[in-house]
This record gives sequence, structure tokens and C-alpha cells, in this order.
Amino acid sequence: MRPSEFIISTTFRWALIVSGVFMICMLLLFGFVYLRTATYLLGRVHASLTEELNAVESASPEERPSVIARRLQKDPHRVWVIGLFDGSGRIAGNVETLPTKPKADAESQNIVVDRIDARGRERQPVLALVRALPDGATVVIGRNVDEVTELTTTIEEALALGLLPALLLAIGVGVLLSVRAQERLETVTLQMERIIAGDLKQRLPIRGRDDPFDRLSGLVNHMLEEIEALIRRVAGVSDDIAHDLRTPLTRARVRLERGRDNAQTLDELRAVVDSAIGGLDQSLAVVTALLRIAEIEHSRRLQEFGDVALGDLVRQVGDLYEPIAEDRNVTLRVDPGAGATVRGDRDLLLEAFANLVDNAIKFAPSGGQVDVSIVRRTDEDVMRVKDNGPGISESDRETVVRRFYRSDKSRQTEGFGLGLSLVMAIVKLHGFRLSFGDGPGCVAEISCPRGQHRGNAG
Repeated sequence: MRPSEFIISTTFRWALIVSGVFMICMLLLFGFVYLRTATYLLGRVHASLTEELNAVESASPEERPSVIARRLQKDPHRVWVIGLFDGSGRIAGNVETLPTKPKADAESQNIVVDRIDARGRERQPVLALVRALPDGATVVIGRNVDEVTELTTTIEEALALGLLPALLLAIGVGVLLSVRAQERLETVTLQMERIIAGDLKQRLPIRGRDDPFDRLSGLVNHMLEEIEALIRRVAGVSDDIAHDLRTPLTRARVRLERGRDNAQTLDELRAVVDSAIGGLDQSLAVVTALLRIAEIEHSRRLQEFGDVALGDLVRQVGDLYEPIAEDRNVTLRVDPGAGATVRGDRDLLLEAFANLVDNAIKFAPSGGQVDVSIVRRTDEDVMRVKDNGPGISESDRETVVRRFYRSDKSRQTEGFGLGLSLVMAIVKLHGFRLSFGDGPGCVAEISCPRGQHRGNAG
């Protein structure tokens, strides 16, 4: 990325904003420290002034000069100034004249006094208290605050010098983070552009740090894997559709051509047309089954959900297929169980269960047996279909639910390979589970967890 693009990028602007907020917080913090320090130091000076003033005031008029003299003797650094005045002038202390501007009995105030001592006369700025005493005298007590001023100045300089490195550090960290984020975004953008161009094998980079970028990349990669698998399935289904439709359509066309060329009578031509219509009906049945599966997979029937009594459903399937089982010399036994109820679309569940029963009767040998039942377990109700046919091998149990898949055992049996795909679509819509087990024969089960309302729709 060019520097001009980086400067106007959102990440850099946010880095500057964060740096500005950081600096404002630093200024407020430093200002608070400075004010608290200055207030504390001046408060201590005011307290010491008040204490000294109270000591002078509490002494008798005769003792006050000696009290002041002793206090000044204990001040080798010439920090304190004390003056006692009456109407005629100075009585004691090292203040030459009574200041005229300060008001007596006011708060501590900054004044300039004329200091006189062994070193001579000197004008000195001090923080002072002035108080009128009951006997008519006035006392002035002040303290040189140069130390306080120097300390606060030092704090000001330290804070000022500390702000610049803090500002540079904040900007540097912000720029570093924004550069890293921008590089990551550019990498992701490049990969996404390749994916958009059609290279679905590309994946977003994951650095293994478990940061938000890694988690987002992981989710996107999982989504891409699902999309790639879906596209492969769609491509495979398209090939299967073309293959399964081409055969009946080709047969219909050949029959019509032969009928046109060879039919001698109207009845012969009608027989050819009827045969072609049968082939076309077979093709339409395939398309209808595919549309049916697509409708169910897109969850368009959720409004039909309600309480479904599995016992009644099993009895209805048994009544429907009992004549078909008799025609095939297969014994159909029905056990509706007791009181099992699930939430779902009754028509779809009936269709799914009927498909399983139809397959069981279709593959059961002559003289065989098909058991249809409801089994209640601890936390689920199971719709079970069991037969003594050839069964489904363990290697085929994952693939039999794919569209148009037909195992070697079913090649000679009528059908399009869409029945179990339809069952799986209905099971997924409800959030149930379809499984196959060993018989002898085949055991197909639709497990319905109790309390399950909508499965994929939820």
C-alpha cells in the first residue's frame, strides 16, 4: 500500500483518533497530579503560617517580641518573615514596615515585604497572613515559597517532557497496529478476490493465534468448504440428472422415430406413442422428485408443523402397504406402540416413513417379513422399519442417501435412487436422525428426540 493510501485509510485514522484520546487522558491525568500537588503544598504552607500566627497571638503582649525572636533564630535558611506592629511602627521581627495592600484577617496572600536582618535590607516575595490582635497590634507572618514554586515548576517540566514520548509512543503503537491490520486485510482481500474469481480451493490464512481474525478466517474457511462440497454435489447431481433423463428421453425419441417409419396401422402408432409417453412420464417423475426434495430442503413447510401421533401414522402406513405386501408375498407386521408424539409435518413424516416401508417390501424376498414399529427410548422415540432382505452394507450407509445413488443390489429394482434422498431431506428439516443397522436384513430408524420442535428451522 502506498503511503498516501495508508494515511487516508480507516485504520490509520482510527489510530490517530485513539492516540488523540490517549493524549487527552494523559493531559487530564497530569493536570490532576499537578493541581493536587500544588494544592497540597500550599495547604501545608498555610497550615504552618496559621500555627505560627496562633503561637504569637496566644502569647502576652510583653512575651510576643521574645517569641518572635526565638522563632527567627530557628530559621537559618531565612525562609520566615515575622513582623509585629502597633500604631507607632514596628515592635519586633524582621519585617521593616507593615504592608499596606494586604487586608488583616484575610486568607493567606502573596505579598512583597522589606526584610531586614543581619545581612541587611532585602525585598522578598512571600505567602503571608496578616492579623489584627485584640490589643491593637498587628502581626504579619510570611514564608518564602520559592521551594514550592521550584517543585511545581519541576513537576510541570516533567509532565511536559513526559507528554512528548507518550504521544510518540501512542502514535507509533497505533501506526504499528494499523499497519498489521491493513496487511492482514490486504491478504484476506487478495484471497477473497481469487475465491470470487472462481478458485474455491483458496482459503483465508490462519496464524494460529486464536485472535478475532483467526476465528473469522476459520468460520469463512468452513463456509467455503461447505460451498465447495455443495457445488461438487450440485455438479454431480446435474450429471446424474442428465444421465438419468437422457436414457428415457432417448428411448422415447427412438420409439417415436420407429413408429413414424414402421407403424402400419393406427393401433401400432398408438402403442408407440403410449410407450413414448411412459418414458416421458418417467422423466417427469424424476424432475418432480427433485423439485420435491428441493422444496423440503429449503424448509418451505415449517408452517405445517404440529403434534403428530406416531402410532396413528404407523397404522396408516401399514393399512396403505398391506395389500402391496400381500401381492409380493411379504408379511407386514405393525406395532404402533403407545402414545408417542412428536412435533412436525404429518404429511412429510408419513411420506418419509412410507418410503422406508416401500423399500423394505421391495427388497424383502418372497415369503419374507417386514416389521414396522414405534420404539420408545429414554430421550427419544424411534420409527423403525426392519426387513430380512439383502440389507445395506456398512460402506454404503453414508452414500445411499445421495441423489441417484443405487447400490449393486438395487440395479435390477425399479426406481430412480431418490427415495432415501427424500427421506433424508425430511429428517433434516425436522432435526431428526436417520440411521441404518444390521438385521438380519436391514434396520432403518428415524430417531425423534423428545422436545425437538423444528431442527434445522430453529
